Amino acid sequence: MRWNEAMFPGWFPAFVAVIGGYLLGSVPVAVLVAHAHGFDPRRVGDRNPGFWNMKEQLGPRAAAPVFAGDMAKGVLAGLLGSLASCGALGPPGPFGSFGAAGPAGPSGSWPLTGGTGTVAVYAAVAAAMIGHAWPVFAGFRGGRSILTFAGGFAVICPPAFLLGLVVLAVTTACARSFAIGARAAVFGLPVLQLLFTPVEQVAATGALMCLIGLRFGQAALAERRR
Repeated sequence: MRWNEAMFPGWFPAFVAVIGGYLLGSVPVAVLVAHAHGFDPRRVGDRNPGFWNMKEQLGPRAAAPVFAGDMAKGVLAGLLGSLASCGALGPPGPFGSFGAAGPAGPSGSWPLTGGTGTVAVYAAVAAAMIGHAWPVFAGFRGGRSILTFAGGFAVICPPAFLLGLVVLAVTTACARSFAIGARAAVFGLPVLQLLFTPVEQVAATGALMCLIGLRFGQAALAERRR
């Protein structure tokens, strides 16, 4: 299926991706799981409605649906962006082409093929992260979007994501700390992405990570005011 250029302008795929991505990100997985256990994660622990706080409150097994759900939001948003831009017309834009071994063909090595498609996928993932941080379905009080970013990155650059999992496993084993391993993996993703994609796309990934930093900064300011 291809977008009809006469009916839909060039920005339409990204628009669809942004709206859909935000609504996906706004699903408050941690809040829903916590309510099933009789509490609000925004009122206990570090007050962050995310996996780590839920793990501290319920244990890893009971918090696993939060891990899976928050990550799935990013994956689904990225896939939505890819689907929304399917067959988008026009030459590649400033993001260039995308492929594991050079420019991708019509089907590509994975969903991103440059131009409108790349922009739509990044826009959808960014919107999902914004939805997770400021969810319309939970009073605009959300989490820090780390897992949603990771899920979206799995669509943006699968080989770099897999290498990130290796970094996570090795660092966790060496440091005997999942928290340290997770930080090393997340901050290492843009560096690993450089092995597979143009620098413009790595910069776009860095922009996504700035949303995480913005949310951490907002949370720190809110904590100081309490």
